[in-house]
Amino acid sequence: MSEIIPSILPKDYEDLKNNILLVRGLVPLAQIDLCDGHFVKNSTWPFTEGSINEYHFKRILAEEEGLPFWEDIDFELDLLVSDAVSNFDIYSKLGARGIIFHLEAVGDIEEFKNFLEGIDPYVKDSVEFGIALNPSTSLEKIFPLISFVNFVQFMGNDEIGFHGRELDEKVHEKIKSLKEKYPDVKVAVDIGVNEDTAPALISAGADKLIIGSAIFRAEDIIGKIEEFKNL
Repeated sequence: MSEIIPSILPKDYEDLKNNILLVRGLVPLAQIDLCDGHFVKNSTWPFTEGSINEYHFKRILAEEEGLPFWEDIDFELDLLVSDAVSNFDIYSKLGARGIIFHLEAVGDIEEFKNFLEGIDPYVKDSVEFGIALNPSTSLEKIFPLISFVNFVQFMGNDEIGFHGRELDEKVHEKIKSLKEKYPDVKVAVDIGVNEDTAPALISAGADKLIIGSAIFRAEDIIGKIEEFKNL
């Protein structure tokens, strides 16, 4: 059975808190999209303006508080940002269980591989790392990184940083090709995952379904999550 992970695209801190509240107790893990308005066109918390956003971000970094409801649910951070590597120390202080880098944002692959290899062993023991890539990006580019990450996240559309986009059919073949070469690697899919597309993604080999609008725009969120769990 594939893992169901709600995807939160927080407009600000209050939106982050409210969306976590909707899925707290229903799933063990949620993914938070951090969009900087540079690598992607959209901006989310903590990059949106407002003193309340800055206030909580600074308090979390100072370990004076945690991400909302951190006692009840774990988080992955999807770093849709241009400075994921250079500011990794900052992002790692947010207390997430998983951190996802985007291949299109990390720069030179060899340098990024050296960065992953050099991450503190203590951090590696407590955090899972993923590498994400867009449908238009060549699959072969991630092969040198496979042994340094815990999973691969296929983006369902090249227009990342937004909910409600359609799934690019190329993703199915990318999943199958990756699983053929690396059968043990975990695969996640983010964007375009809904009731209609999920069965084929699972059949192709997806281990984790990252779901945004199909969950948060549902009238019955509890029922919708159960529906996905039972696929």
